[in-house]
Amino acid sequence: MEKTLVIIKPDAVAKKCAGDIIKIFYGNELELVGLKMISPAKEIMEKFYSVHKEKDFFKPLVEFMVSGKIIICVWRGYNAVLKVREIIGSTDSRQAKAGTIRNLFGTDGRVNAVHASDSLENAEKEISFFFKEEEIFEK
Repeated sequence: MEKTLVIIKPDAVAKKCAGDIIKIFYGNELELVGLKMISPAKEIMEKFYSVHKEKDFFKPLVEFMVSGKIIICVWRGYNAVLKVREIIGSTDSRQAKAGTIRNLFGTDGRVNAVHASDSLENAEKEISFFFKEEEIFEK
């Protein structure tokens, strides 16, 4: 069993799609083991996305992520990282496969409804960034 992190981004929260997104994950044999909503500070999102600091999309991404509330989820299941990546679709919503979360709820490459961990190693880092151990409910 793996755990992975999903962030429902400000665009999807504002459009009131969070429940629909969570329902899609539940429908794909994933278990929700952590959940919180925050209005993130700029410094938090800069630190979270620091791996992209030198890229031209870093500043606009951070500005977007602090533009509203986000919902942070931890999902658990077999091959959870890969399964979630398949469920969410391509980064650019315009190129995402029909029926994926980004195809259904996203707009483009940044305003794309969700963030999801891209590897097991990053999932562990990202989960511990937002959650204390006692905030994950695996039993």
